[in-house]
Amino acid sequence: MLVQQILKAKGAPGGAGVVTITPDKSVSDAAQLLAEKRIGAVVVSPDGQAVAGILSERDIVRELGRRGTGCLSETVGEMMTRDIITCAPDEKADHVLARMTGGRFRHMPVMEGERMIGVISIGDVVKARLDELSMEQEALKGMIMGY
Repeated sequence: MLVQQILKAKGAPGGAGVVTITPDKSVSDAAQLLAEKRIGAVVVSPDGQAVAGILSERDIVRELGRRGTGCLSETVGEMMTRDIITCAPDEKADHVLARMTGGRFRHMPVMEGERMIGVISIGDVVKARLDELSMEQEALKGMIMGY
């Protein structure tokens, strides 16, 4: 299965539906956005298409534990992860899953050149793989049972 198939199943082609925040917003604003949208990470972008960084709930909790609530008034740009690993729509989902697992992160922007067209989570990739395995199982069952 390819990343573009996962994006298509999510139903938000062309970057529509990708939640972004500008780097000048506060970490408190980002935490509110994560809670409101019920998501685990937000892409930091000055224009909604270029990726400047990513900020996850894990990042916020780690800094709260280390430095206390004062970090909530910092800007997203100060706390975000800048060294972002991205993928392309034509990459295989298994390859992306291996990179996410190896890098211990759960969200990956999908890029077409310099333009973000979506974000996939490790949950999206696992769900797609489970769906694929289920279809294969049903096909094998049909072949064995003769229907």
